[in-house]
Amino acid sequence: MDSVRSTVTTVSSTVGSAVGSALGSALGGVTRVAAAIRPAAKPLHPRGEIRHGRLHRHGAEPPTGVRFLDEVAADDVLVRESRAAGLPRPLPDIHGLALRVPNPDATVGDLLLATTGFGLLSRFVLIPTRSPYGRPMTTLLPYETVAGPVLLGVHRVAGGRLELVFAVGDGAWRPFAELVLGEPADDADVSFDAVRNTLPGLEQFAAVRRLRAPAYAAARAARSAD
Repeated sequence: MDSVRSTVTTVSSTVGSAVGSALGSALGGVTRVAAAIRPAAKPLHPRGEIRHGRLHRHGAEPPTGVRFLDEVAADDVLVRESRAAGLPRPLPDIHGLALRVPNPDATVGDLLLATTGFGLLSRFVLIPTRSPYGRPMTTLLPYETVAGPVLLGVHRVAGGRLELVFAVGDGAWRPFAELVLGEPADDADVSFDAVRNTLPGLEQFAAVRRLRAPAYAAARAARSAD
């Protein structure tokens, strides 16, 4: 049984890495095109609003071995709601949700999600919508974890309450936290970076780091020059 589980884990990790590499390449291309058309510190998601939030993590059951998913905690967080292309309302756009969570070691971890679907294929496909939470959102790229490749997602439950979920490989979505959106925040210059700012147990695949890191570095340089 242990040998079978080990084989399944190895296959899942290989698939997750391949998916991360392919999607990372696609996202890198989109970012470069957007930057060429509209030079700016934020080629994608240029328009956004920062809000306070409260993240209640009730822990995954059964536990996954991934610390961020398994721990029970409540944290004050920063949330950025944005539109990828910056198109004026009411035109459809790819909506984004960025979440900054404090880490136990006094650093921070960032999660970046965008409107997709929750299906086996649609969870990896960006889908425009008219409203910020008109569709579910996912991290689009899986994380490398001890449980295998993990994708995170979020969907609105009611009003300003959002449920955070995760899926291991092509498995079913499982809830692990609730996000309560709060009042607007003044941190307009906050910069989210999912490559540099990771959460316990959630690591970027090496291929994703190589593809995303230059884009984040260019954005930081552009902001510093402003």
